[in-house]
Amino acid sequence: MNYYIITGASKGIGKAIAEELLKNEKNYIIGVSRSNSIEHPRYRHQPLDFSDVAGVENNLHKIFLPLEDADKLVLINNAGVLGDIGYVGEEMANDQFKFVFDINVTVPAMLMNSFLQTYQQQSCQKVIVNISSGAGKYPVDGWASYCASKAAIDLFSVTVQQEQDKRGTGVKVYALSPGVVDTGMQENIRESDAARFSTVEKFRQYKQKGDLASPEEVGKKVVNFLYNTNQYKDVLLSVRGM
Repeated sequence: MNYYIITGASKGIGKAIAEELLKNEKNYIIGVSRSNSIEHPRYRHQPLDFSDVAGVENNLHKIFLPLEDADKLVLINNAGVLGDIGYVGEEMANDQFKFVFDINVTVPAMLMNSFLQTYQQQSCQKVIVNISSGAGKYPVDGWASYCASKAAIDLFSVTVQQEQDKRGTGVKVYALSPGVVDTGMQENIRESDAARFSTVEKFRQYKQKGDLASPEEVGKKVVNFLYNTNQYKDVLLSVRGM
C-alpha cells in the first residue's frame, strides 16, 4: 500500500490531490485538517489545528502511525495561510507574524521531522512535498509574512534534502509551487484594498480572464508528479509546465 499524509486535505488543492490519489486502489490517504469533507474507505481524517503548535506536538503520534506494509510513504505539507494583507509598520498586528510562520513553516518542519524519525528504518520509497509559492522567490508588497514564510520553507526543503543525501537515505524532498489557483485564498486576495496591496487589480484580472487554474487541474498535475518523482532532481519546482 502507498500511504499519503496530506495536510489541508479538506478543501482546495489538498482535497483535489487526495481525491485524485484515491482513484488508485493502491493508495491510502491520511488527511490532516481542522474539518473533514472526504468520506472514503481508504481515507482517514486526523483533526488538527495548525495554529495550535502545542496541540500539534501532542498529536503527532496520531498522524505517524506504524505502517509496516508501506510500499511508499509520502508527506505533503499543503496547508498554508496568507495572513493579513498590509504593509509592515502600518496597522499590522504583531501576532500575525507568529500565526503565519506557525502554520506555513513551524508545523511543516515539525511534520517533516516526525515523518523522517518515525519511518527512518523502513526501506520503502519516501518522499516529502512542501507546497510552496512563487511569492517565496519574489517580493509582493502587503504579503511580507507570506513571502518570507514560503522562502523559509523553500530553503528548509533544500537543506533537508542535502542532509538526506549526506546520510544516503534515498529520501526525496521537494518544494513545489502550484501557480495561481482558484482557491479561497485567491478570493481573499481579490477583496484586498489596493492601498494595502498595490497589485490587487492584477489578481482580479486573473479571475476575470479565466487565467486561474482549478484545484482539480493542479491536483492531477501534482499526483502525476508524485507518480514520477524519479524524473526530477531539483528540489525547487513549479507545477507550471509539468
